[in-house]
Amino acid sequence: MELGLKGKNALIIASSQGLGKAIAKKLAEQGVNVMISSRDQSKLENVKKELLELNNGKIICKVCDIKNKNEIQELVATTINELGSIDLLVNNAGGPPAGTFEEMTDEDWQHAFELNLLSYIRMIREVLPHMKENGGGKIVNIASSSVKEPIPGLILSNTFRTGIVGLTKTLASELASYQIVINTVAPGRISTDRVAFLDENAAKKQGMAIEEIQNKVRNTIPLGRYGNPEEFANYVSFLLSDINSYMTGQTFLVDGGMVKSI
Repeated sequence: MELGLKGKNALIIASSQGLGKAIAKKLAEQGVNVMISSRDQSKLENVKKELLELNNGKIICKVCDIKNKNEIQELVATTINELGSIDLLVNNAGGPPAGTFEEMTDEDWQHAFELNLLSYIRMIREVLPHMKENGGGKIVNIASSSVKEPIPGLILSNTFRTGIVGLTKTLASELASYQIVINTVAPGRISTDRVAFLDENAAKKQGMAIEEIQNKVRNTIPLGRYGNPEEFANYVSFLLSDINSYMTGQTFLVDGGMVKSI
């Protein structure tokens, strides 16, 4: 099926590993010109080499701390200068520290706010004028399955990921007249370094082997396994593609059926 992505220009945040990298790879395979970004220059250079081997689009990279407003502005400006426009934006960010309400300080809350919500707001603000000038665009905000069912011990993520849903739903109405489509994708247990860290953390707290924790989690997933980043990227690519012409403001779970609430 032709996705209509070839020749489009994409900015993908937190894309040197995990879900962001998988999305960048999937788009590059479709002939999209991609700007990848993270805080780690060496990782970015390695991913850039991987993507260039696909020979299907222009690949550039730039270091950016998404908690820094000025660096966000520089990232968007560089993307425009190098690619000419931004048709597609994928907002993504690493998860905040695990812990309970009583364990979190003001600094923890502020850091999580800046990383997991304010960064999305700022990125959209910077990209928006360019998408309006282009006559449209597509935005995908990566959140977490916790937007539907809070995850114990992840109060920071539970709070700010849910804010992403409210942001997306509101902007869907405000941006529709500009032909800008925006959706949220919420991963469940996808095999990434972040999920491995959460499993290790749970194993330590519960005094169990990590294999026991993973088996316990698998038993809560109807499909009986963790997802992989590549299949997650397939769904994001669909939402960014020309095929998605009429879905906006929605939140899509990619969790193997783990979340039971409607």
